[in-house]
Amino acid sequence: MTTEPGSSPENPLDNTTDWVAKQLKEYDKSDGTSWPTLRGRPLMLLTTKGAKSGVWRRTVLLYGEHDGRVILVASKGGHPQHPAWYVNLRENPEVRVQVHERKFAAIARTATVEEKPELWALMAEIWPSYLEYQEKTDRDIPVVVLDPLG
Repeated sequence: MTTEPGSSPENPLDNTTDWVAKQLKEYDKSDGTSWPTLRGRPLMLLTTKGAKSGVWRRTVLLYGEHDGRVILVASKGGHPQHPAWYVNLRENPEVRVQVHERKFAAIARTATVEEKPELWALMAEIWPSYLEYQEKTDRDIPVVVLDPLG
């Protein structure tokens, strides 16, 4: 088994965005005993496989939970393009998730048209800035559902 960074979900490359890298470093330093938050809101770890590179990458994201599934918003702060993690999971939907001490594999999918209103409202309650992000972009910001495997 290779130990090259990014070669497996157990040895991913970490997101280098400043606030994300700081959260990952603090979490790793605590050996998992300290869980990251953003302005008091819950954060989780998502590991995806690169759509083109095949490299596994880990990031920190705000999340919600609904009917035993983790819910994410691919907002990228209202940027015109989707975040890389969303592009990756559309191509490679099997992802790794960590919410506090819970670690599991999941299948990621974009919420259906029927599901999205309820899930969007849930996530906007957790992070009201999502509403502003949608206003400042022409793209429809996707809501992602992580269905646990097994």
